[in-house]
Amino acid sequence: MFGKRSSFGNGGSARPAAEPAVASPQAVRVPATSPSPAPAAPKPTPPAPQSESRRSEDYYVTKSMIFGALIEAIDLSQLSRLDPESAREEIRDIVNEIISIKNVVMSISDQEDVLDDICNDVLGFGPLEPLLARDDIADIMVNGATRTFIEVGGKIQLTNIRFRDNAQLMNICQRIVSQVGRRVDEASPICDARLMDGSRVNVIAPPLAIDGPTLTIRKFRKDKLTLDQLIKFGAISPEGGEILKIIGRVRCNVVISGGTGSGKTTLLNCLTNYIDDDERIITCEDAAELQLQQAHVVRLETRPPSLEGTGAISMRDLVKNCLRMRPERIIVGEVRGPEAFDLLQAMNTGHDGSMGTLHANSPREALSRIESMITMGGFSLPARTIREMMVTSIDIIVQAARLRDGSRRITHITEVLGLEGDVVTTQDLFVYDIVGEDAQGKLVGRHRSTGIGRPRFWDRARYYNEEQRLAAALDASELVERPAA
Repeated sequence: MFGKRSSFGNGGSARPAAEPAVASPQAVRVPATSPSPAPAAPKPTPPAPQSESRRSEDYYVTKSMIFGALIEAIDLSQLSRLDPESAREEIRDIVNEIISIKNVVMSISDQEDVLDDICNDVLGFGPLEPLLARDDIADIMVNGATRTFIEVGGKIQLTNIRFRDNAQLMNICQRIVSQVGRRVDEASPICDARLMDGSRVNVIAPPLAIDGPTLTIRKFRKDKLTLDQLIKFGAISPEGGEILKIIGRVRCNVVISGGTGSGKTTLLNCLTNYIDDDERIITCEDAAELQLQQAHVVRLETRPPSLEGTGAISMRDLVKNCLRMRPERIIVGEVRGPEAFDLLQAMNTGHDGSMGTLHANSPREALSRIESMITMGGFSLPARTIREMMVTSIDIIVQAARLRDGSRRITHITEVLGLEGDVVTTQDLFVYDIVGEDAQGKLVGRHRSTGIGRPRFWDRARYYNEEQRLAAALDASELVERPAA
């Protein structure tokens, strides 16, 4: 069985056989000859701001020395056979023994930090582990080995997280993408992947990234947000939230529009909570991040080309194949190309309640983007024909925005009505107005109803016996002048 004694010595069970192996220069070499950076000449780093001052350069040099001794002492093939908890305890025991034998002088807190860091290096994603464990972080942005930023509360801040060198960072990037059968290296330096919890990952490696590998993780909360929580956070008013619940329930075709980081995927997850459990749902994504709770869900994911440049499966291939899988709803994680045409076709051919997200700054812009994506896809269709497809396919556009104070708001719930000449007509049901700014720099605004008493999807709501809820929500929204969140 793998353990301190068998890994340090030659398989013997007595302590005296193990300890000389650790103390011996042949068993534990100093960092100058180990794969870790040499402590005598550490890699120069830019001056660290105050937030990075807690850990000194000596800390990282000492950690590198201990890590090099650990790698010399353990059998990684045997370690891989242990469950994560047992492997972590084994590593902690060996590191404690190395610290004792090498007479390393460290405070108790630094020793605990070294133990945690090394366990994370060997078993997890290294310095990223403490950031991945935090639920208040929305994004993790690693710009080379020495600079890691996070987004908390809508604001970006520098952390004290750093990697030994770019080689360690690249190794962690490869470990992440290999979990979902993808690769990143000099031959394929750009990669989209995901973590096991659905968090979205993008890696761009040298030679494209000049200052070292760049890793961006769009992190998902462990406890999934609901529309009720979005209402509590002020992203939408209670009356607007009730309208969105009804829209999800009565199978309106919905496009969620917004900028990067505005919360489109979170909102899409929230809307899918109101889909009935007996509906067959098929999702198509570049990196599978949607987390639907229904029982009958089929998740599909695109595939990049192989080393030979063959075998790629595009989003359009997935959406077209969906139509042969007897779906009741098709959900496209992000529409960014000619698959927009196939999604509109699906919405208009008996797959009511289909949904998708796209990047745009307003509902009107979202319609223009869809038209542009279809045109760029090589479809030689007149503009009027494309617009007729849009107005017969899309029922609702929900606009999400990330405001300059970092807060996220649903700024529009907009219906697509029809065509007047060559112009697509829309009407807003709810809008968000910014009315000022408080002393802390937070924007002050309010959600308001535009006074539409009978939206276009009224008959659809009646078909699903939801017209009374819809009428009550619309009446309540007209009576309430709601202050800003």
